[in-house]
Amino acid sequence: MKFASRLNRRVPFLFLVLLAVASRAQSNPWMPDLTQKQTYTLHRATSKQSTGGNADYRTVTPGETLTLLDADGPGMVSHMWFTINDPEPYHLKRIVLRIYWDGEASPSVETPIGDFFGLGTGDYYSWQSEMLSVGNTKALNCYFPMPYRKHARITIANEGKQTLSNLYYNIDYRSDAHPLPARTLYFHAQYRQAQPNHGWTGEWYANDDPLVVYKRNLDGKDNYVWLEAQGDGQYVGVTMSVLQNQDGWWGEGNDMFFIDGAPMAAVAGTGSEDYFLGAWDFGGFPFSYQSYGAPVVGKEEAGSRSSVYRFHFDSPIPFSKSIKATIEHGHANHRSDNYYSVAYWYQTEPHMAFPPLPPVDQRIPALQLVGGPGNAGPNGQPTTPVR
Repeated sequence: MKFASRLNRRVPFLFLVLLAVASRAQSNPWMPDLTQKQTYTLHRATSKQSTGGNADYRTVTPGETLTLLDADGPGMVSHMWFTINDPEPYHLKRIVLRIYWDGEASPSVETPIGDFFGLGTGDYYSWQSEMLSVGNTKALNCYFPMPYRKHARITIANEGKQTLSNLYYNIDYRSDAHPLPARTLYFHAQYRQAQPNHGWTGEWYANDDPLVVYKRNLDGKDNYVWLEAQGDGQYVGVTMSVLQNQDGWWGEGNDMFFIDGAPMAAVAGTGSEDYFLGAWDFGGFPFSYQSYGAPVVGKEEAGSRSSVYRFHFDSPIPFSKSIKATIEHGHANHRSDNYYSVAYWYQTEPHMAFPPLPPVDQRIPALQLVGGPGNAGPNGQPTTPVR
């Protein structure tokens, strides 16, 4: 009777546990329902040494492209892990990640590997979100679900001048005998930068200068563009890093999303830190949560670096024909800081051609002579040296 009594007390608890697991799977459809037997076969593409030794890495010489995954479908990439030992400065900007679906010639993912993992300043730092994270030390993780019907190919290219000494990777992917649902969307990620964003004036003394605050920008002209895409899909988020060329708070700009060719923004915000779900210049302190954060918060002065991210897991922004996701650089685009970003979205194929990836030397963060507060000294040189 005591056993039966204990069991009776445990049944409601076990029911709640199972309900929580099922609820988790339902709210995050990319997560398997742990109470149900999975039908896929799990595989791993890895850098492990085929002989069983402990030299579990690959070496990538300058100019070399290494294929990490080459798999037939239907299937889904469920997790990617990388760690890199490369002596070259800013190697996170020089190593390029590309992903191709179903034999396409133009990649659906093309971005410096650091920027893909939110490290847009070219420096390593730890942060955590639902889909992307960087763990101690230099552990790069991605959990974005990446389904494919026919084929998946993932490559790494070393566009630097020195050999990538040690590339370690594990890529988990599933194969399934069942075809993907007809309306399954494909994962995409695109790198963009502006070094610098050219502000409409350099003759201002502070963000609250009347010359600035009375300016209006309703149509998004000259906004920094995170993403411009055509097709049928949904935007799910962005990681962005900023190198300030000018003093003051960089984040006076509003986010604006233009859907299906509409001339006015369908979704518009109230300020950069507001879009990234912080407040009041982030208070000068970094933070990192599941769907939003600012892992790096620099001082409000020329030469400072900041990194931010926002994911729309609660409500992806859908589009049927096209999307243009943008943000102002300063109020009505008055500031001239450097932005580096990766937008993440899902859509049908084929996708719109990506802008050409900037030459590798132009990807390296560098302070620009643009005028404005804190930028030009008596000799016309930046008052804050490049780090």
